[in-house]
Amino acid sequence: MHDIEQVIPTTKPDAGRPQAGTAKKLKKKDYERELHTLQVKLCHLQDWVKRTGARIIIVFEGRDAAGKGGTIKAITERVSPRVFRVVALPAPTDRQKSQMFIQRYIEHFPAAGEIVIFDRSWYNRAGVERVMGFCNDAEYRRFLDLCPRIERFIVDGGTQLIKFWLEVGKQEQKRRFLARIEDPLRQWKLSSMDLESYERWYAFSKARDAMLAATDTDDAPWHIVRSDDKRRARLNCITHLLRLIPYREQKHDAVTLPKRSKEDAYDDTLRNRRFVTERY
Repeated sequence: MHDIEQVIPTTKPDAGRPQAGTAKKLKKKDYERELHTLQVKLCHLQDWVKRTGARIIIVFEGRDAAGKGGTIKAITERVSPRVFRVVALPAPTDRQKSQMFIQRYIEHFPAAGEIVIFDRSWYNRAGVERVMGFCNDAEYRRFLDLCPRIERFIVDGGTQLIKFWLEVGKQEQKRRFLARIEDPLRQWKLSSMDLESYERWYAFSKARDAMLAATDTDDAPWHIVRSDDKRRARLNCITHLLRLIPYREQKHDAVTLPKRSKEDAYDDTLRNRRFVTERY
């Protein structure tokens, strides 16, 4: 299990790397500058994945309000959704409940030239399903036993599997939940299950510890991201992700914008159509 090193510099170059819980909040301007640099590298990664036919799975797990969605958005907002696919599955249907547990996730696995990001994954069984009683003890223990073997099969088959756990503290999680309650633009993020997870903090802690102990392997280790500071968490996560993948910047032929052909030219201005009323 790897605790991701805090790699984002403070505003003073000689101040050293910030320690967890002691670093000042990263300024927006510094954050955006660092994020832009990393997003350029993610575009290079995208080119490499397409050219080499690599298959990569990135799993994001963590407590509710740990910042998974924001981190995934930071990774994907400047790349193609055809290469970086985000999978966030709803609760299983009755039919899916009767399938092999991991079956509904496997159908979303990447083909050549794709990166699939799971916003929560098969680890639901070791987390929310365990704590909320949605699976029985036998199903839970079978999952912990089989999961490392299944993940080894995935890796041996040529797919790189990267697993991130975002860890947020009790007070910061409380602050974020209260912000969701008070902000109408965030209320959609708050579910009854979130409230249950808040109430059962220590039950989820025990489930987390058991899950990490059983599924942190050499084939698919867990990478832990401290996420009390969302901006630092996103930058540290992307930096670590880029270190884990052996990509190389790809060379491109120079591009020149061609002249438009005047063949069949006509006045193609749109007229007498329903244009949106211009209010701004």
